[in-house]
Amino acid sequence: MEILSQSEIIYLIFIMVVTAIPAGFAAGLFGIGGGLITVPILFYIFSASGVEPIYLMHLAVGTSFGIIIPTSIVSVLTHHQHKAVDFGIVRGYGLFVATGVVLGTILAASLKTKPLILFFTIVVYILAFYLLFLKEKEENLEIKMGLLAKGVSGIISGFISAPMGIGGAVMNVPILKFFGYPINKAIGSAAAIGFIIALFGAVGFLISGSYLNVNLPLSIGFFNIPAFLIFFPITTFMARIGAKASHRINKKKMTKYFGLFLVVIGTRFLYEYFKL
Repeated sequence: MEILSQSEIIYLIFIMVVTAIPAGFAAGLFGIGGGLITVPILFYIFSASGVEPIYLMHLAVGTSFGIIIPTSIVSVLTHHQHKAVDFGIVRGYGLFVATGVVLGTILAASLKTKPLILFFTIVVYILAFYLLFLKEKEENLEIKMGLLAKGVSGIISGFISAPMGIGGAVMNVPILKFFGYPINKAIGSAAAIGFIIALFGAVGFLISGSYLNVNLPLSIGFFNIPAFLIFFPITTFMARIGAKASHRINKKKMTKYFGLFLVVIGTRFLYEYFKL
């Protein structure tokens, strides 16, 4: 662990505060957990702080899940006020999602930082081009999601989300829309599913880090306490604003903008992969 100067510490805190604002807003707006924003920033901050490179991605992902828990709660409650959360699908789908998260966490704990970065980059690019080029249907379909569809989609969603430190809504919103959910209810329900992913993910990374006897500064397992304390008050506040805005904003344009943002994130992490 490097000894940082006071100015360096202030700078890193400033970066976290500035990042937490769009992360929280995006969490409420899209029903995501904000991990696609917080994981890259936490990776950069922990790297600048001198955290062991072998566990950089693990710490960023585990801490991101911890931040998503309170953020998703606020987002869900706000969407619920607009009657945009289907708790029935959350209960039926959530069990399979949780199973996927457990499996994904086990995989992540066994990998080093470089493979995790590559995994993160590939998935981000896939999601980005999906959002950029998918032509959405205007009409709402009949909602029909059977047990097999819930099982396969839920396990895959949770499994992919765990190593990435995300709430999974970038996958679950399109999945729910595909099975007939209107966009508002898909976003609100995905936010609730994201809480399940974050809860199991945070516990999993905390336990796996403790099991591996990692000795990371100011952290419990793969969960960094100062970063959580700085991020979560801001992200929870902004999530409420974003969730309210989601019921007024033009989501088609915002979806494309978010896709472009993911391309930037993927490119940045691809650079980090080749640099390691």
